[in-house]
Amino acid sequence: MIVANEVTMKFYTPGKAPFVALDSLSCQIPRGCIYGMIGANGSGKSTFLRLLSGVYRPASGSITIDDMPVWDNPAAKSRIVYIPDDLYFLPQSSMKDMARMYRALYPSFNYDRFHKLSETFKLDPTANLNTFSKGMRRQAAAILGLSSMPDYLFFDETFDGLDPVMRGLVKQVIYRDVIERNTTTIITSHSLHELEDTCDQLALLHRGGIIFQSDVQDLKTSLFKVQTAFASPFTKEKFEGLNILSYTQMGSVCTFILRGDRAATEAHIRAMSPLLLDILPLTLEEVFVYEMEALGYSFKDILM
Repeated sequence: MIVANEVTMKFYTPGKAPFVALDSLSCQIPRGCIYGMIGANGSGKSTFLRLLSGVYRPASGSITIDDMPVWDNPAAKSRIVYIPDDLYFLPQSSMKDMARMYRALYPSFNYDRFHKLSETFKLDPTANLNTFSKGMRRQAAAILGLSSMPDYLFFDETFDGLDPVMRGLVKQVIYRDVIERNTTTIITSHSLHELEDTCDQLALLHRGGIIFQSDVQDLKTSLFKVQTAFASPFTKEKFEGLNILSYTQMGSVCTFILRGDRAATEAHIRAMSPLLLDILPLTLEEVFVYEMEALGYSFKDILM
């Protein structure tokens, strides 16, 4: 399990006030899950992953992985692979050269998986990485990271440079590792659509802190949309007792968003003998919009 407790990270520039990248951030990320972090550029996502990987040392607070501190701890770092947004490879190296380096750092590096993934992604492991396109370099980084067989795998906007087919292939390998090896994966993005069908849990970062996090399945089932109509005139007061977050009405038809139990809500409204009743699921983006409004934030402004 990853435990971050009141983590603050500051960057200093001579003559200027320190920039606070993370401000008293706390969270717990269980083993064997895919954890998504969304937020605008500058919200602290990359800084958090670098702290989790032991690249940075927090100004205050603590981070442990399976009860071990990460900073200056080679034993903990050997279980973590971090694939940053700004990729780096050794000068004039090939994937095969990089695999030898990864093998020296990660005792669990699996050459069979490396060759199989290279073949699946149709990349030549002996070719100079300087000849690869941006998307191919991202594929190479993913192959090297996945072949290291880590317990913890951190992707920082890594999927952005992959086409849909390659993105799907990487996700399939991640799913298999989570199921078979109990790997914990963290994926950051500024796009909720990127994470909607991938993650078990989602967290929204804003100005260096987590302002909202939840299990994805709970998010999708706790809020829903109702469209209904009645023969006689009515107002919103007809639905007193329901936790309505948003309500609109045109004539005899109304639409509202509510939080609660779907089956109980349907039974409650059907007892009123409606002419029409449709209960519809919301997209994850719609759910986040309403959850953020309930907290006093504008979701779309946060991600701009």
